[in-house]
Formats: sequence, structure tokens, C-alpha cells
Amino acid sequence: MQENGNIEFKREYTPDIKKEVVAFANTDGGVIYVGRDDDGNAYPVTDVDGTLTQITNSVRNSILPDVTMFVGYETDVRGITITVSEGTNKPYYLADKGIKPSGVYVRQGASSVPASFERIREMIKLTDGGKFETARSLTQELTFRDAADEFSRCGVAFGGNQMRTLGISGADGLYTNLGLLLSDQCAHTVKFAVFNGTKKGEFKTRKEIEGSVLRQMRSSFDFLSLSNNLSATFSGLDRVEQYDYPETAVREAMLNAIIHRDYGFSGSVIVNLYDDRIEFVSLGGLMPGLMAEDLFVGISQPRNEKLANVFYRLKHIEAYGTGLRRIMQYYEDFEAKPEITATHGAFMLTLPNMNYARPLTAMRNQPKPQYKTVMDYLKDNGFITNEIVQELLAVKQTRAYTVIREMTNLGLLVKRGSGKEDSEYVLAE
Repeated sequence: MQENGNIEFKREYTPDIKKEVVAFANTDGGVIYVGRDDDGNAYPVTDVDGTLTQITNSVRNSILPDVTMFVGYETDVRGITITVSEGTNKPYYLADKGIKPSGVYVRQGASSVPASFERIREMIKLTDGGKFETARSLTQELTFRDAADEFSRCGVAFGGNQMRTLGISGADGLYTNLGLLLSDQCAHTVKFAVFNGTKKGEFKTRKEIEGSVLRQMRSSFDFLSLSNNLSATFSGLDRVEQYDYPETAVREAMLNAIIHRDYGFSGSVIVNLYDDRIEFVSLGGLMPGLMAEDLFVGISQPRNEKLANVFYRLKHIEAYGTGLRRIMQYYEDFEAKPEITATHGAFMLTLPNMNYARPLTAMRNQPKPQYKTVMDYLKDNGFITNEIVQELLAVKQTRAYTVIREMTNLGLLVKRGSGKEDSEYVLAE
């Protein structure tokens, strides 16, 4: 016999035997002969029983998940034969190294070599069913300070039992990718870009938020709240105040981007803020079988069901499939509507700035007869003066001036010229 992909020789017990067991269990199985030199020649073991005890203890205590059911032992007066079958709970790894190349080995020719991260991910995907949030996390050194704070703030218990119930850790005690997302070590981020104007060009500011997705949620909403300006206009003597965006609509859009993105991709959630809109861009298109219009009638197929359940337990979402409908309700009386753009790999929700075009919208929804008369005249004649308004509306000079001032405050008219009563006014663009 010679060493190959399924055969390994050891003259005596060495700690490396557990590495060979891991490699065979992660590949196609194999046999380890203890009591043979590298050429396959007999090299009798002096203490077979003692050596067998060392091997069984090492395999039982040093390899995770438990591989003992796939390992068999036979002894004779010259040595020990260890038969390893391919395991069903890959990747197997050295407990003191973790699920990373230094702890996960595979068989390559006659050698046991560290598995690449890509190979490890593929094993996890095949074993755990391909769902990102339920698969075992490659990183097991996780902390949950931000998550614990958020659970405490919401009055929800957060301990070992809750972690298992929610799917943060599995039955084997290992953290899942859901645990990774909620942990302080979460590698995914939310990136903000604030632009001058309505097109990508000059940046006002940029910001990136890291950490647990629960921290990202709260910090993102705080940042958006600072950017959500309160504007005031006047209708006669009445002061009308309105935020650029309904706070609840911004909250729902941010939650949607965080909860439903495809975390199998490493890119960030992107939020672009322009003068006239906010764009929420997350990786991962619509779930198979869904169309954009389905979302507005409440049909929902969460990509990350367990993550959505965590947010539901914390009462950050009320029920699946209602967020987008609520967003649309806030824009019912507004001419510009939220828009969804979905591709195979990305999803974008756009919220219009209510104050950017609100005066024109308010005018169209609830037109004052005098305003309409003035605007109709301007469409035909190009400009108007106080004197023309008096004649057009059959009002006195003071009332004509009041109408012009109101329409200017609403953004419907723009003054042209430097005079007073003889100033010309044109329609705002």
C-alpha cells in the first residue's frame, strides 16, 4: 500500500492524527494506519491499548461537530486501524482553531491541507441547506453588547435560551449567521451619501455605520432624522409646517433595507439623499415569484425570516408585508409617489421629498380660484403685475398684493424686476 487520498500512515501516535481525521471526514473518508512508516512498512506500536486511548480521547475532545459516530477502530498486536467515513455535518474542524482554514482540513492527494474559505462556505451551504441566516457562522468569537442593550431597551429577555429560540445559536451551541448579523462583529454596514442638488455630483457629507444590525437600525434612523428638515409655508395668515419626509415612512424604508437585504453579498446598504428624494438601495432583488406591485398589496416573502422575527419580537415591525403599504398611505395626498426599482441583484425604494414640490402639489390638490385665475393668465401671457392682478380678479391693490405674496411664498410665482407695484411676476419653474 501507498499513501493516497484515502490512506494515511503513522508510525506512532501524534497530535496530527486528529487533523487527518478531520480531513477524511470533510472529504471522502479514509483509513489511518498507526504502526506503519511512510512507505507502509510495519512499525509495531509498543503500547496498543494506551495509544488507542490517546487517539479516542483526542478525536472525541478535539474535533467539532462530534465526529465519533463516523470513526471506527480495530487493533492487533502490531498497531491500530482507524476507519473514517465521510461526515454528514461538515465542516468538521479542530475545536481550538475554529471554522477557518487553520482548523478545517480536507484531503488533497496524499496530504491533509487547510481548506480555503470558499471551500468552507460551500461545505456549510451544502450541510445547512443554503439559507444564509441559519448556516453556521465562520466567525464564532462573537459579542452582543449592542444587541443586549437593544433587547433590554425593548423589555425583551436576552440569554442563552432566547438565543437558541430565535436562531442566534444552533442546537450544537455554535453561532449562526443570524448571530453574526446581530453581533458587534457584523461585517455588513450601511453607507450614507448626501448630495447637493438632485443628481450625483458634489457630496455634502458621507457616513458609514457599522456593528450589529440593531445598532445600524437605530443609528441610521438618528442620522436620517437629522437630515429630515422641517419647512414652513404660509397660506394667508396660517403657518403650515411639514417635514421633508414622514418619519414613519423613513423608518419603514430603513427597516425594509436592513431586514430584507441579501446578506450573502458583502456589499453595504446604500442610502442616497438628494434635495428632492431619498434612495434606499439594498442588495438582493425581489424573491422569486414576486413582482413590485405585489408588495403594495401586502404580499410578503421574507428573505431573512429569523431576522424579521427578531425585529418583530422587539416590536420594531408590526407584521410582515405591511411596511410598504403604510409608506404609500403617507403619500396618498401627494402627487409624487414612492417608487420601487428591482433588478436581479438589487432593490431600490425612492421616497419623494414632500417639501421640494409641495407648493405646486398643494395648489393642484386644493386650488384657490384666484390662484388658478392668475396661473391661467400667466400660461397665456408669460408675466403679470399687481395692476393686472387687480383688473383680472376685480380686487383692490392691497388684495392683489396679498395674492401675489401668498403665491410667491408658496413657490408658485417668482418676482422679475426691481420695482414694487410695477414688478413683473412669472411662473416658478
